Amino acid sequence: MNNKFKKIILKKNKQKILCLTSYSKNIAEILDRFVDIILVGDSLGSVLYNYNSTRKVSLRNMIEHSKSVRMGIRKSLMVVDMPFQTYRTKNEALSNAKKLMKITKCDAVKLEGGKKIINIVDYLIKNKIPVMGHIGILPQSVKGKFRFKGKNKSDKKKLISDAKLLEERGVFSIVLECIESSTSMAITKSLKIPTIGIGSSSNCDGQVLVTDDMIGLNPNSFRFVKKYGNVKKHIESSVKKFRSDVLKKRFPAKKYSFVN
Repeated sequence: MNNKFKKIILKKNKQKILCLTSYSKNIAEILDRFVDIILVGDSLGSVLYNYNSTRKVSLRNMIEHSKSVRMGIRKSLMVVDMPFQTYRTKNEALSNAKKLMKITKCDAVKLEGGKKIINIVDYLIKNKIPVMGHIGILPQSVKGKFRFKGKNKSDKKKLISDAKLLEERGVFSIVLECIESSTSMAITKSLKIPTIGIGSSSNCDGQVLVTDDMIGLNPNSFRFVKKYGNVKKHIESSVKKFRSDVLKKRFPAKKYSFVN
């Protein structure tokens, strides 16, 4: 395990871990100065392509965006989602993970699920593929409305069991998505590896959000998303000024033109 992974694990119980998504070099360059982990999430399906499900995201989609993101990262750990139906069997998972890591030069991959995919996770790690886990709401599996997890004893027990299984098999951290607060606390306390929460309260060791949601570029208003900016408003303002300058013949002025 290299120093990047060690730094993330050593932050448990000491300092909150910061993670945001990126799908391009330009955004990655900004995030890299402030976060510990940059995730190329399959959320790019809805954010960039207007897919109604992450199931429509392909390995090719993930690879092309990850190549761009890699160019913008100098210090952060780069994790890439394995998309739907790319890890149905151990051999398929290993082949696709190797391809993804070789082409994109990412540091790790993320898979959704616990006990159901534990043998696949185990196989990847034994073949030197670093894995981030993901339990709670699993967007690649959900059909219909998302509902938070861990609200009853049996659900809580299963989630804790899944988390411990993933830790035992060697994942370096686990994303907890939309898990009830006391359950996310119980999971976090039961593990030696860090938990990264999204919609799972401040009880996790770190937090992740979709950057486009956080900066106000998307109209999404999920309960767990705090909007820290309004990029959409700035874009609209710039476009209005451009329109006005062109119509009034103020742009392009001589300073923006090539004149002998």
